[in-house]
Amino acid sequence: MYATISSILKKFLKESTIFKYGFNLSPMYRRSTGRITSVSDDLFMVKVKIPISYKNKNYVGSIFGGSLFSATDPVFMIQLMHILGNDYVVWDKNATINFKRPVKENGYVDFIFTKEEIENIKERVTKENEIDLVKKIQVLNKEGSTVFVEVSKTIYIANKKYYKNKRKNK
Repeated sequence: MYATISSILKKFLKESTIFKYGFNLSPMYRRSTGRITSVSDDLFMVKVKIPISYKNKNYVGSIFGGSLFSATDPVFMIQLMHILGNDYVVWDKNATINFKRPVKENGYVDFIFTKEEIENIKERVTKENEIDLVKKIQVLNKEGSTVFVEVSKTIYIANKKYYKNKRKNK
């Protein structure tokens, strides 16, 4: 459903605008309490704010760990799907979250890909057909000086033709 809506909106809006507002209006992401604050035109940089509020405070007054995880969970996968395009299959494969200290203020996260990273991904998939990519992020305070949470995501990326043939043979 989201992909269909996105393809229609691409006729009228920039992909970065669709990405930002699509996430922020999506019921599944709204419940995380995270909000995308900015997206670069090439989608290589996505900034997320996780505001502390009555909706996500836990028993001890810090942001509930589930909110922190769900606000960070889908971004890399969908970001990479849009950057790579339709010739690739992209799936979240694994994730770990390490809580370093309670988040008693707004949290901030930057999801970044570089051009070199994207070129490397495409080259590796061309050679290997499928790869696992590990990306790490941190939930920080506004100044970027305090690490509250570290998240490691493993993302599966494959050549779409290879993936379809692999699925047929199972």
